[in-house]
Amino acid sequence: MPPSTREFVSADLAAADAVPAADARRATLGSAIGRPAGAIGAAILIAATAAGIVSPVLMRSDPFALAGPPLSPPSRLHLMGTDGLGRDLFSGVMHGAGASLLIAACVGALALLCGLSIGLAAGYRGGIVDDVLMRITELFQVLPRFFLVAVVIALFGPGLDRFVLALGLTSWPVLARVVRSEIVAMRHLDFVLATEALGASRTHVVLRVLLPHLWPSLLVLLGLLLGQVLLMEASLGFLGFGDPSVMTWGMLAGQAQSFLRVAWWLSVFPGLAIMLTVMGFNLFADALSAASQPR
Repeated sequence: MPPSTREFVSADLAAADAVPAADARRATLGSAIGRPAGAIGAAILIAATAAGIVSPVLMRSDPFALAGPPLSPPSRLHLMGTDGLGRDLFSGVMHGAGASLLIAACVGALALLCGLSIGLAAGYRGGIVDDVLMRITELFQVLPRFFLVAVVIALFGPGLDRFVLALGLTSWPVLARVVRSEIVAMRHLDFVLATEALGASRTHVVLRVLLPHLWPSLLVLLGLLLGQVLLMEASLGFLGFGDPSVMTWGMLAGQAQSFLRVAWWLSVFPGLAIMLTVMGFNLFADALSAASQPR
């Protein structure tokens, strides 16, 4: 078969296979949102994302600016009260949504890039490449992420870039192992072998044929990972390792620990925001997992 004919047939085969995969992804998302847990999780995540997006526009006041008497309880003027310096807590929670979700998104994107690249290479190439990459994955998997991030921040100072890099570069092993196992399971199926026999390159097979079938599992793991990142950011902020120049939910939770007995609102409202958002990620991930299971 001439090279041009092989490329044409290979492209047609990959496109024909990508259509059912795309339809399956849309069906999985639709089925997840149609479930009660998925609908609640999606609503929570949409509300949190909307708060992070619109807060800089609708709430033009600086969340670090003094807005009233210190430690004022919730009232009409200050819906969530004020903190120990007199800053409006509602403004802080709204602005903190954007920063906290941005941290989670950056960590998730970095972990997804690393885990997907390593898992695809290990599963498709096999042999010595698979062995080396899986040993490296196991090495990163046993690293204590929380303490590693705390040590990095303690040594190099607080900063969102250091937090994202340290957490993102240690959160990919589970993603890599799942991708690798699914690639190994699909590697010798008929549609993959047919595409290779028609002369498709390895890059074409991996990106156009294998990758579309991985997204349901990746979305489930990514949802769980984002919830873990929010909890870790809050934990580090509670311990004083957060960036004091950026308003996040973790920083608000950390500042509240000095006033737990005299100002309950300082810990309750940021804690509710963290709890609901993490619950939203977990509910939506559980609904995606249930929707992607074969019936």
